[in-house]
Formats: sequence, C-alpha cells, structure tokens
Amino acid sequence: MMSRSPEQHLAEISALLPPQKSTFVNLREALGRRTFSAVTAQWDSPRFDNSQMDGFALGPSHLNGGTFAVGPTIPAGHDPDQWYPRGIEKDIAPIMTGARLPKNTAAIIPVEKTTPGNFDAPQVEIPATPQGQFIRLQGSDITAGDEIIPAGTELNSVHIGVLASQSIKSIEVAAKPRVLIITGGSEISEQHGPATIPDANGPLLRSLCARNNIEVIAGLHTNDDPERLRFELENAIDQYQPDVIITSGGISHGKFEVFRQILEGTPNSWFGHVDQQPGGPQGISTFAETPVISLPGNPISTLVSFTLFVAPALNRQPLRHLDARITAPVQGLQDNREQFLRGTISYRNGHVLATPLLGTSSHLLVQAATADCLIRIPARTTVEENDIVKIYPFN
Repeated sequence: MMSRSPEQHLAEISALLPPQKSTFVNLREALGRRTFSAVTAQWDSPRFDNSQMDGFALGPSHLNGGTFAVGPTIPAGHDPDQWYPRGIEKDIAPIMTGARLPKNTAAIIPVEKTTPGNFDAPQVEIPATPQGQFIRLQGSDITAGDEIIPAGTELNSVHIGVLASQSIKSIEVAAKPRVLIITGGSEISEQHGPATIPDANGPLLRSLCARNNIEVIAGLHTNDDPERLRFELENAIDQYQPDVIITSGGISHGKFEVFRQILEGTPNSWFGHVDQQPGGPQGISTFAETPVISLPGNPISTLVSFTLFVAPALNRQPLRHLDARITAPVQGLQDNREQFLRGTISYRNGHVLATPLLGTSSHLLVQAATADCLIRIPARTTVEENDIVKIYPFN
C-alpha cells in the first residue's frame, strides 16, 4: 500500500470525522474553548459618552477658560440628569472617571489642571480647553452589531472580559470531542512480571486530550485476542456512544496486531505508513459507524502522532507551526521519511530558536520529558545550524 505525507494523513482523518457539535458554556468555563460561531456586540462600547478623567465637565461657553461656579458632583454609575436635567449651562460639573456625561458637555478638564486643583472650592479657575478633550464617545471602541470575536477563536482572558463587558453570560463553543481510548498488547500489565511493562500510553493520551479540549469518556485495555477486542469495542460503543475512538498499538505487521486484524477492511479503513519518523505506522477506519484513529504503540510515536494528527483533526484546526532557527546541525533521513525530533524552544535577539534533544528512537520517553515542541527535518536534507525549520509546539 502506498505511503502518505503527514499532511495527507491529517486530511484523511479530518474527512472521516462527523460534523462538529456545539454547546453553550458560562464565562467561568469558557477560557481556552473555541467559539463555534462569530460573536457580535450587543451594545455600543462605551455604552454612553463618559469622562476619561477625574475633573470637570465643561460646556461650550467654558472652553475659552475663566473662573466658574462649581455645580453638583457626578459620581460614576449615576445618571447626570438628576443634577443637570438641561445639561451643562452656567456651572461646571465635577465628574469622576467613567461617569456618564451631562448633555452639552464639550470637554473634560482634569482636576489637577485647575486652580485650586481640588473639588472643594465653590469656584474654579480653568485654562482654555480644546473641544472633545478626555471624552470617551459612545461606540468609539465597538458599535452594536459589529463582530467582536471571530468563529474558531480560542478564548483568552481578554476575550472573557470583552464578553462580560457586553453582558454576555454564556457563549456557544465547539463541544469537546468525546473519545474512547483503547490501548492494546499482552505485554502491557500493571502486574509487574519478567516480560511485561506498565501502560504509559493510556495516561499519556488522557493528559494530551485534557490539554487539547478533548473529553475522554472511558479507557480500555485489550490483550492480543481479536474476538475479545471485537466484543469490547461493540460493548463500549453501545455504552458510551463516543464521537471517536483512539487506539494505541497493534497496527504494524507483526503476528499479533490486534487492532489491524479487527479494523482493516471495515468502511473507510486505511492501514499503512506515513512518511515520517517516528510514528510511521498509522491507521484509520470506521467501526459500528464510529470513526477510529489508530496510532502506533511506542510512547513517542503516540506523542508525535497525537500532536500532528489527533489534536488538529478533532479540534478542526490547521496544524499550527512556527518558523525557528535550529541550534545544531541535523542530517535528515536518506529515504522519503521526514523526521520529527523532540526539541525545546527558546528566544534570543527576537528570534525563535529550536534545540534538538538527544535520542531519536520512539521508545525514549524519559529523554523526551523536557521537550516542548517537535522539530521537522525534511527527508534527504542536511540542516545546518541557524537554518530555518518548522516546529510544532506541544502547547
């Protein structure tokens, strides 16, 4: 079977998935979620003309300067019409920052620019003041009906503040994909034996899902018995109704590749190699009308595959990369495979730097613990120090 590029495989996974669902969450739960549709302003911002300074509201007749009587103070949060029903006339109005302007306000003069420079005097001397000074006009930030957050935006703290300022209490976001994780292999056991190892991939995949807004609804482990796997898959789908199943291991060319035995030949199935190292063996299929993404079993291969395929596909986002200068020379593979090295990101003199970690084998999990990105090395290419490479951050 022909191999694929990483981009081709990501596209095939994305095409296999059902339409994305949405849900509403309150603002306390919205941080890090992605907007499902564009959000529009419900109100002008600012909602009304207000003062940018603690000072005095002046009418048109006050702009040339002079000494004027002081009227009642307008605190923030109070309607100025209760003191100035006809707006600013003869008296100037002490006003606090953020307070709504009375009618006819032509400018604000900061209190410290006046004489005596406080709010206690019955009369205040002010200098000539330009019209419009320190006035925040209604709608100067945004007007009602304008788009304020595009669809597909990952909400940050500022977005939450913007939504709250618009009196928006809940927001439609992309629903977290609900996944079932199944790890395989008779060598995986929590009972320490002479030829068994603990399950690293299950916890690894759970943590990767948590960091990428993917909900793990259940996790299973199966041995190398195909019929047992078929039975457990059918029961799990019936019980949990997952959007997607993620499997780890059991898809290569060995004698006991249990996932491949059960899933190859199902609708939309493809099991083969992606032109990359690590994580070459990959598979996709549909079992009981549920999409299945099958990842290789070595922990680093699982990490690389999740970063390149699972996270972007399930979140309906393009694979994000940065351009960086590599800090050491690397010799690419001499076949069609591109390498994805574990590395660390740093910054110097405005440049993004990528430093490869030692060890490329897919079982070297401990050596990858400090990595925060993947570094892409093209096939049959020698990358010299300071060359520009693509990197894929884990966060």
